[in-house]
Amino acid sequence: MALLDAHTHVGTRDPDGFTATTEELLGSLRLCGGRAVVFPMVEPGGYREPNLRCAREAAASGGVLTAFARLTPDQEPAAMLAEALAAGARGVKLHASGDGFDLLDPRLEGVFSLAHERRLPVVLHAGPELGSIGATVLSLCGRFPGMRAVMAHCALTDLMWLWRHVPATPNLFFDTSWWSVEHVMSLLRLVPPGRVLLASDLPYGTPLQAAVCTLRCAVQAGLDADQLRCVAGGQLARLLAGEDPLELGPAPAQEARAMSPVLDVLTSSLYSVLEPMQRGADPGTALDVVRHACRVADDDPDADVVASVRHLLDLYDERRGSLRRRNQFTPGRDLVLAAAFVARTPAAPLP
Repeated sequence: MALLDAHTHVGTRDPDGFTATTEELLGSLRLCGGRAVVFPMVEPGGYREPNLRCAREAAASGGVLTAFARLTPDQEPAAMLAEALAAGARGVKLHASGDGFDLLDPRLEGVFSLAHERRLPVVLHAGPELGSIGATVLSLCGRFPGMRAVMAHCALTDLMWLWRHVPATPNLFFDTSWWSVEHVMSLLRLVPPGRVLLASDLPYGTPLQAAVCTLRCAVQAGLDADQLRCVAGGQLARLLAGEDPLELGPAPAQEARAMSPVLDVLTSSLYSVLEPMQRGADPGTALDVVRHACRVADDDPDADVVASVRHLLDLYDERRGSLRRRNQFTPGRDLVLAAAFVARTPAAPLP
């Protein structure tokens, strides 16, 4: 299966303290044999040179990376986009909250027009700190039908109502770059598989982690092999090439395997562990609650899933003291996150 990550960043000056170099991104992609779209993290000095650097590094990657231009209204965005496209970029990233602007700023009109003319993907940050942007995005999709709008982070701002408008909006897509298994599952249950794109949000996640988590959810949701390949990167490859997107049917009617009370408790308990780890804190007694939930009989129908969760928690216990802290996340968070996705996706294969 060809993996193509729709959402990664590189940069070392973001005020939030997260960093990633191009070398680290390429190393992360080698772990899963994948490719990725890449754009700059927050750059206090502006995005012209970081965009061109991304384009140069993508050109030197042998097809592993595809650069997008990160733009803001106050930096001649249409001219900057044209320059980046000439250097090899294939799309746009707009982060309204991180860069402090409104998507309806008239200075972005030229960007949307060029995206329409060139059939470019435009990744739109849709994180929880924003207000609703769904109505704005629907309006932009209608006005610029050639543009392929990609709402990032499972469209956290609007998914619970926006999914109803997806069939009538053929140029609206979503990426899976979020840490909550229920948000990823909801996206895959509500939105047709041809509109969902695998994404990691590196350095906040990794391509390997995103592939494991997203594809497990896709199997649990009931997607078939062609739909899995589409989500994993097949659709995004078509968008990057300016081709028409694949249509692979509606969202699945039901999950491939029902959740049991055991797995419901285990999943919710694991998210009680993850919440403090997202803030850099120790999980405390929440981890004890998960361990208690792992005590099931050998003949329990979910015993194999519980054993896999328990193994991941054992790995966390073994490694937690030797893992260095890179950012605000508690070291070892990725192992607990994997355990939560395993618990929620019993239909997917286990190691």
